[in-house]
Order: sequence, then C-alpha cells, then structure tokens
Amino acid sequence: MSTVFIALQANEETRPIIEAIEIDNPQAVVNREPAMVKIDAPDRLVIRRETIEEQIGRAFDLQELQINLITLSGNVSEDEDTLSLTWNS
Repeated sequence: MSTVFIALQANEETRPIIEAIEIDNPQAVVNREPAMVKIDAPDRLVIRRETIEEQIGRAFDLQELQINLITLSGNVSEDEDTLSLTWNS
C-alpha cells in the first residue's frame, strides 16, 4: 500500500474544501501546519465538486483548487466532477 496526498494553503478559502475532502475520504489523515494542510490517504483520495459546493454554498469549478494548491502526489485523474489521486491503480 502506498500513500497519496494533497497539500493546500491554510486559509479561509480552503477550510470548506478540506472539510469536503474529509467527508468524502474517511480514511484520510489531515495534518494541519501553520501555513498548509496536508491530507494523506492510503492508495486513493477523491475530491468531489458536489461535496465542495455543499460546504461552500455556491458553484465550484475544480480548477479553483489550483489557486491554493501547494503540491500533490499520486496519479491524477480529473474531470469536471472529481479529481482523484491514486497509487498503483
């Protein structure tokens, strides 16, 4: 088993995004640092547009993640509804 991760800037814009990621990925481990939040998950992490929209209360384009993205690790698969990070899939 390998770990995938995403790291986002720690700010008010990312707070609901991080909450949405936690909802959709109960196996994920969230590590909060002063300037960033790193979310690790075994093998797979899925970020769903719909869950983010529920948390922020407005339409959300997954490309908006790029604004606060620091880095990520894993094989990326993206469409307009989900961004998935996987390992060995």
